[in-house]
Amino acid sequence: MAFESKHTDRMYVVMGIVLLVAITFLGRLFYIQVIDESYRLSAENNVLRYETEYPARGLMYDRNGELLVYNEAAYDLMVVPRQATEVDTATICEILGIERDQFTRRMVKAKAYSWRKPSVFEKQISAETYAMLQEKLYRLKGFFVQKRTLRKYPKPIAAHLLGYVGEASQRKLEEDPYYKRGDYVGISGLEKSYEEELRGKKGVKVIMVDVFNRTKGSYKDGKYDTVAVAGKTITCSIDAELQAYGEKLMQNKTGAIVALEPSSGEILALISAPTFDPNLLVGRVRSENYVKLQKDTLKPLFNRALQSEQNPPGSTFKLINALIGQQVGVVNENTTYRCPRGYVSGNFRMGCHDHRSPLNLRESIQHSCNAYYGNVFRNIIDHTGKPWEGFRIWRQHVMSFGLGRKFFTDLPIEYAGIVPSNEFYDKHYGKNRWKSLTIISLAIGQGELGTTPIQLANMTAAIANRGYYYPPHLVKAIDGELISNRFTERQNTTIDKKYFDPVIDGMAMVFQQGGTGYRSRHDSIVMCGKTGTAQNPHGEDHSIFVCFAPKDDPKIALAVFVENAGGGSQYGAPIASLMVEKYLTDTIQRPHLEKPILEANLIDPKLKVVH
Repeated sequence: MAFESKHTDRMYVVMGIVLLVAITFLGRLFYIQVIDESYRLSAENNVLRYETEYPARGLMYDRNGELLVYNEAAYDLMVVPRQATEVDTATICEILGIERDQFTRRMVKAKAYSWRKPSVFEKQISAETYAMLQEKLYRLKGFFVQKRTLRKYPKPIAAHLLGYVGEASQRKLEEDPYYKRGDYVGISGLEKSYEEELRGKKGVKVIMVDVFNRTKGSYKDGKYDTVAVAGKTITCSIDAELQAYGEKLMQNKTGAIVALEPSSGEILALISAPTFDPNLLVGRVRSENYVKLQKDTLKPLFNRALQSEQNPPGSTFKLINALIGQQVGVVNENTTYRCPRGYVSGNFRMGCHDHRSPLNLRESIQHSCNAYYGNVFRNIIDHTGKPWEGFRIWRQHVMSFGLGRKFFTDLPIEYAGIVPSNEFYDKHYGKNRWKSLTIISLAIGQGELGTTPIQLANMTAAIANRGYYYPPHLVKAIDGELISNRFTERQNTTIDKKYFDPVIDGMAMVFQQGGTGYRSRHDSIVMCGKTGTAQNPHGEDHSIFVCFAPKDDPKIALAVFVENAGGGSQYGAPIASLMVEKYLTDTIQRPHLEKPILEANLIDPKLKVVH
């Protein structure tokens, strides 16, 4: 009996343990299925769809409130391979206009990406195709339509500065977890520089879907949804009308125009020619058009305003040497030099055009005398008794105008230009074995110097301001808030203010008193300018002109660079003068000056436009 009693006790203990475990499991199961909704959500994933809510990308306006970039509705057909069972392949191929083997390849690609996550099956479908799909989605299990937006440009201008948007690269996906496959990102221009501000913040909607792929509504009344946040609005510094006019003047020409507001460094216009319609790089045709633009021998994708650093500044650089010469004390406003049709030293001769002689400092700028600046430059380099020391001082002054270095403007690609160093010449001629005559081509802005059009425009703005500038930039405000401090910090040159007046007087004489820009003068606007001719060993010289106006209250400073156009007075000066007139008066009253520029075709006929 005692044995049976012990056996019964053990049985009750075992049964109690089993019952306790059962109750524990049943309680946990009840908690998971009834009380804790997060587990229910996980369990129901097979009938839930997570749709990304893409925010509207930020708009862009010009300085006067004119719309430059907006958004247009577009649609992507998405697929979740795990759910794409018993798909009516014939229907989807018919709607999209694709072959069955294309369908198969796309499904293989989608499965390679993920069985569970949605990926793009067909991007940027039309509104008509979208309507057809909506009617047939019940037969396309695992497929759904994702709403997107595409950029739209109401005016076909400013392609280089606005930039374009494209699909995020694999590298971008690896670098930034915010982006997923199929997301769009700024590729160039302001779209790239201000990507974080423009992109906004994505949201997610959890949708219930039945077995027939029909949407049944939001899960839990949107409890698990997150709201998309639209991108910020950008106010650009450019004047859309001035930009469009500059592009019109540069039609059938190669080169660049950069116009700045001297008092702020804001870019009023940035033209690179040849240009292209920014709408070409939008939507499904973007890839095809990009290849055509890449193959175009005129290189329309190349931003000459910021990237063409190999071209010398020519005689526009004489302005800098005039200022440095005064600063180091080797010349003043009354210093005169004779010009026997060029600068002569022993057997060396640097030619000059015909003009009266001798000239003082103002007149040397008016007539762009090479002999004058041959003397000034050599005196600058030799004034310490050691050419390499004089050159180092000269170089420091030059670079204080923003030449030979980047501004770190708000465009993603910018070149520094070239201002040769002591080490450069030591390498070529031996340590301190060169002298002022060796490098005298720098006197007239030739030789080893290289500048970008934006640097020449900034140099001109610094002269207009009598010795300082603000870094050039393209954005005034973001969502109404002013730009960052890095663009509002005043950059001082190393030249005293008192030395600018004679140079500016000479620049005014270029227009007003029979100087090299006389034919481009304006009767009621006092402009200050300087011609330049960049020597081109491969063909016709390049035409350069820098200018600001009005003289005593500068509102605009600009640089014009026209490739293979001859001297600066032929094309550079009239284009600059017309740009000033357009900006300051909002009209053009000199058709005799405008008509020849608009009709001129300077494109080499050997270079064929592909697009």
